Amino acid sequence: MAASGFSDLRDKLKSMTPHRENYKNKVSDRGGGRKRKYHDSEDDSSDYEEQRELEALKVKDGIRQLNLFSSDDCTRIEAKIDEVVSKADKGLLREHTVDRAPLRNKYFFGEGYTYGSQLEKRGPGQERLYSKGEVDEIPIWIHELVIKKLIANRVIPEDFVNSAVINDYQPGGCIVSHVDPVHIFERPIVSVSFFSDSALCFGCKFQFKPIRVSEPVLYLPVRRGSVTVLSGYAADGITHCIRPQDIKERRAVIILRKTKPDAPRLGITSHGDTAPQDSPSSSSPERHRILKPKRSHRKADPDAAHRPRILEMDKEENRRSAGLWRHKRRSVSSSENFWRRSHEAAGSYEEPSNTTTTTNPNRKVKMRR
Repeated sequence: MAASGFSDLRDKLKSMTPHRENYKNKVSDRGGGRKRKYHDSEDDSSDYEEQRELEALKVKDGIRQLNLFSSDDCTRIEAKIDEVVSKADKGLLREHTVDRAPLRNKYFFGEGYTYGSQLEKRGPGQERLYSKGEVDEIPIWIHELVIKKLIANRVIPEDFVNSAVINDYQPGGCIVSHVDPVHIFERPIVSVSFFSDSALCFGCKFQFKPIRVSEPVLYLPVRRGSVTVLSGYAADGITHCIRPQDIKERRAVIILRKTKPDAPRLGITSHGDTAPQDSPSSSSPERHRILKPKRSHRKADPDAAHRPRILEMDKEENRRSAGLWRHKRRSVSSSENFWRRSHEAAGSYEEPSNTTTTTNPNRKVKMRR
């Protein structure tokens, strides 16, 4: 020991690995490193939950719900909705009145607009109203049975509604997170629910293939016959959606809105001049004839409810079941081959005549000479 210049083995080890001492000093200077980072993550989590709670309160401030429609009222209105669906199926509504999607159909009245995949240029603010006359007028029964009752109860002023949309959902249907276009519609946004109870969710994020939806900032139950009024932060500051898991039975909603006077329209240039008549976006009498639905010829099939949207857990279960079935088939096949080889080796395998014999009780084989 003395020959190497060290009287203590610990001093020798320190001289051989000086970087370890430097590392310890750095960790001590940081105040514990990992332990402190753990406490920071707890603080971040509590701050995040507090922000969500505050946001939920802001959303609630912009929501008003009323129960105005009795069961008898709902039954009468639901029969009228079925008449609209029947007319659409027979091709008796204008082209842009009907918008079909899997498990969800839209029916525009008064005013219709482009959105989603219909847009040439995607993104908020790109939505456009159709030219006047591109969709059917608001049916009289919506005025008589729905709008008049809302006016009588001071939910909306007179002459407020010039756009009515019926969304008809089959079980498992949905509408993705969105904000009703601020540059097209005035506030408030009024909706009345029919056929069944459901829910409106705020602040969700959708992912697809397979479809998945994050936890909402606010979950709002929506009862049959109830009226939901959105304004303020609930209408403008956060997205709302209908999740697939919240549509357990057929559900329809009538959305009543007012378009802004300066809302942009298709067929109008940026300078406010009318587009040329030969422009494909310009209005013409031919556009008003009875045409088939524009987006898809598929109907929202009520029988599609037994084919629910595939979730990750379902895919995993299917993969597991398929793997077990393949393993079972291999094991059965190998046992049959082993049985035949063993009998051939023993010389006890008899070749049958031109009749059907069974080499296995579960399998019949046609043997020929």
